[in-house]
Amino acid sequence: HHAVSTAGDLLFHIRAHRMDICFEMASLIMDRIRPAVQVQDEVHGFKYFDSRALIGFVDGTENPEDEEACEAVLIGEDDPDFKNGSYVIVQKYFHNLDAWNKLPVEMQEKIIGRKKLSNVELDDETKPDYAHNALTVIERDGEELAILRDNMPFGEIGKGEFGTYFIGYARSPSVTEEMLENMFIGRPKGNYDRLLDFSTPVTGCLFFTPSSDFLDEVE
Repeated sequence: HHAVSTAGDLLFHIRAHRMDICFEMASLIMDRIRPAVQVQDEVHGFKYFDSRALIGFVDGTENPEDEEACEAVLIGEDDPDFKNGSYVIVQKYFHNLDAWNKLPVEMQEKIIGRKKLSNVELDDETKPDYAHNALTVIERDGEELAILRDNMPFGEIGKGEFGTYFIGYARSPSVTEEMLENMFIGRPKGNYDRLLDFSTPVTGCLFFTPSSDFLDEVE
């Protein structure tokens, strides 16, 4: 499995409860910048049932909230020139749902590390070390480091193309990159994320997300 790196200089992450608002915002942006840019990819995501991915499992369950989210996402005094900014990694995954849906639910749950219906995490005795939520746990100096996910399902049924658009914000890109290394290379090496047998990334980009104060100072 290979985590691809694809071209991209600007990312516009537009979200709202109404698709028409997102569409209008994207139109206004493109009216301003169209002569100077070439669009590499455009994805329209949607909410799928109770925040589930197309594979049927709830997505983003362990997202930090409130102060913990700020601590995980926002750059602090350790890098004062970019304080309150963030880093975001995006990947567009296509799912092989035909193959995934042929798996017994019990096997799907072992691959994800959670119960499909209840979203309860599997206990340590049941969960394999290759489970998705086991490989994406990052600990440094005894502290677990989190990222903020804002993944969205997307798809075009007629084309047979559908999947998950991964969006991960963090105060340091190294946290998300370590998660991806564990998924694709394995922890230990070879013990990779079995979800990748059914999900293939076709894009991959890293962006710096500036704070509003940072943008105000740009001349």
